[in-house]
Amino acid sequence: MSDQDTAGLRARLVQAGIDLLTEEGVQALSLREIARRAGVSHGAPRRHFPTHLSLLSAIARQGFADLADKVAADIDGHRTDPRAQLMALGRGYLDFALAHRGMFELMFRHDLLESNQLGLRETSLPLFQILVDLVSRVQPRSDVPPPVVAGALWSNLHGIAQLWRWGSLQLATGTDDVEPLLRAALDAHLGPAGR
Repeated sequence: MSDQDTAGLRARLVQAGIDLLTEEGVQALSLREIARRAGVSHGAPRRHFPTHLSLLSAIARQGFADLADKVAADIDGHRTDPRAQLMALGRGYLDFALAHRGMFELMFRHDLLESNQLGLRETSLPLFQILVDLVSRVQPRSDVPPPVVAGALWSNLHGIAQLWRWGSLQLATGTDDVEPLLRAALDAHLGPAGR
């Protein structure tokens, strides 16, 4: 099999996994079903991905790449205002979580991934670095290092995304508008705007 054929089959297996994830969720991602959807024997994925976790990691890597593209597009329109970029990043993160439920779950299930394989860290960690950089621009002087503030803010955004997906925040807050929650998260971690 040529390198081009190998790359093509790897891409087909990843795409079959993405399609399955979109339609049925994380629980459906068996090697056998991914192989069936890719139109190959159930043993074929093992020739291209040494473990089930490595195939899942390749699928998650595509999710991180897609999220990175979304974040870049969302924050691009606010180049001179890092706080507006953070708000856009938060909205984009929430939109991605709602539009790609299965992928969003897989991307953060480290029990199912090999984060040191297939460039997964190289795809996911730059997203966190964008958050750190924006936090440091909004809050350049603080007794708390920007990576710690960014980690706390990310945790808050992730919690908002999860609870919003499940309908819990709408029920608890009595609103269908997530914007005030995103603003409150920024204010809680970075202080009020215009301070």
